[in-house]
Amino acid sequence: MNLNKTSLVLLLVNVLTWNFVFGQDKESKPNIVFIIADDLTFRDISCYGSENVKTSNIDAIASEGMQFTRCFQAAPMCSPTRHNIYTGLYPVKSGAYPQATFVNKGTKSIVHYLENEGYRVALTGKRHIAPVESFPFEYLGENGTDPDLGLLEKFISRNQDQPFCAFVCFKEPHTPWNLGDPSIYDPDKIVLPPYLVDTKKTRETIINYYAEINHLDNSVGEVRGLLDKLGVADNTVLIFTSEQGNALPFAKWTCYDNGLQTAFLARWPGKIKAGSISNAMIEYVDVTPTFIDLAGGKPVESLDGESFLPVLLGEKDQHKKYVYGIQTTRGIRNGSEHYAIRSIRSEKFKYILNLNYDSKFQNNITEQKADWTHFWLTWEVKANIDENARMLVNKFQYRPEEELYNIEDDPYELNNLITEKQYRPVADQMKTLLLKWMDDQGDKGKETEMEAFEHQTKRKM
Repeated sequence: MNLNKTSLVLLLVNVLTWNFVFGQDKESKPNIVFIIADDLTFRDISCYGSENVKTSNIDAIASEGMQFTRCFQAAPMCSPTRHNIYTGLYPVKSGAYPQATFVNKGTKSIVHYLENEGYRVALTGKRHIAPVESFPFEYLGENGTDPDLGLLEKFISRNQDQPFCAFVCFKEPHTPWNLGDPSIYDPDKIVLPPYLVDTKKTRETIINYYAEINHLDNSVGEVRGLLDKLGVADNTVLIFTSEQGNALPFAKWTCYDNGLQTAFLARWPGKIKAGSISNAMIEYVDVTPTFIDLAGGKPVESLDGESFLPVLLGEKDQHKKYVYGIQTTRGIRNGSEHYAIRSIRSEKFKYILNLNYDSKFQNNITEQKADWTHFWLTWEVKANIDENARMLVNKFQYRPEEELYNIEDDPYELNNLITEKQYRPVADQMKTLLLKWMDDQGDKGKETEMEAFEHQTKRKM
């Protein structure tokens, strides 16, 4: 083959470019696998202290990597959460703040940012995001199904010279809690958290949820096994996270920690110290900036989140002083017509602002539909004879305008300190910061809540 001088120069440039993007730079561009559960309260994982459920495969990621004790999302519902992760933007700014939502036109996602850094980016399993123009993943399998590990294997194997990022999105343990084997649990012997009313129905219901967590844990083990089989585990950042809390009271659809706090585990052999625990406060909005950082990209100034890669690498032990939450009840199934909730949390305190506090909080549970028939009724019956049950039933449906909790002393957020004079300065400071954040996001509170229908795919797109 005869090559002239110009052709040789072009060939050399192409080779050097390829080596830089997929060769030399491959060493500093790890693969990324992000596993996310659906409706799993972080406290129901054994490495996070569960006395009931054993999650050996999930726990193994913690023992081989870093466990975050303070990871939070911005909204305790599926659709806003997933938009939050993939865009690096808080819900109101992106437009994706009610359930079954979509981002504003022209919004970019992790796919765009990582493809610019030479990555292939795929998603398998649950989606719940829109429009496709903002989320041009390589989709593996059908929408609404569990992850297709066969297609994931083909995706990873197709070109191992190019780094990849794969989002593996499970539906478990979302209701109806019909997977796994509940018979391994004795409903009379499980330990209920103090924010649940102890009734026979509560215990019968929760063991079905626990069984589905076991099913999920087995699936996480299958994903890990696939990475080992394909020989990519050592150069892959493997992350497991739990999304918002379960569908029981005081978790999903609320701004309590059981709704907004998540498990977050990260494994990267030789880079993340095995068995390390971080108390740094991180948010889901930080995931996209962190992945861009992992890929060697420059910070994107328009994003709300910040990279916590230095925390993962053990270079820093702190990240944020405050994290924020938003719950839009308007538009959820059997939800209140409007019940806007906003929150801010520091390491020690949680402040909650109930903008429609004069309304009654409602959702699937209180409406006694489908899976929840008789569940809430047993709570109400017990509330007639038990003071603690009465307090929990009222607390869930009737809330004051403001709530303040000392998380260190009261991790389950049962003792509202807002009327105690010595805590008023703390509440005022946190409220000021929360209102500033809302203003920065373009969040008008009640008005934004009433506009929720305009941001739902079933009504707008």
